[in-house]
Amino acid sequence: MTLYAAYGTNPDPGRMSERCPHSPLRSTGWLRGWRLTFGGEEHGWDGALATIVEDPIEQVFVAIYDVTPEDEAGLDSWDSADTGLYRKTRVRVSTLSGEVLVWAYVPDAYEGGLPSALYLGVSADAAEAADAPADYVAALRRRACRSNGP
Repeated sequence: MTLYAAYGTNPDPGRMSERCPHSPLRSTGWLRGWRLTFGGEEHGWDGALATIVEDPIEQVFVAIYDVTPEDEAGLDSWDSADTGLYRKTRVRVSTLSGEVLVWAYVPDAYEGGLPSALYLGVSADAAEAADAPADYVAALRRRACRSNGP
């Protein structure tokens, strides 16, 4: 098994149990020195996609999953990593039991653009489902986004 740091729409344990049924939630933690942003608007279906970029004063809440090789292949397909849209990068996550080395998906696109209101809402719901702190979830919900209407 390998450790995967889920952010964006993937921290939700319910969603991950559907996508990766053999890969349990191990813990949660923080990517220190990274920030959550959005990019690849040209690749998104209705706006920019969640991504992480290095930033010395920020941090991103993540859920850490023990991912089996079979589930990893399925997740690669689900998140379009097998098409080149995302690449995997190794990052260190700070947890209550210490730092762990994990992999995370990062869109192979430039930062910029706005997520759709729907995508942003699903991302905030996913963080909340993974027990992210209330202030982190509230900040996600307040972020600028594209409206879903005309």
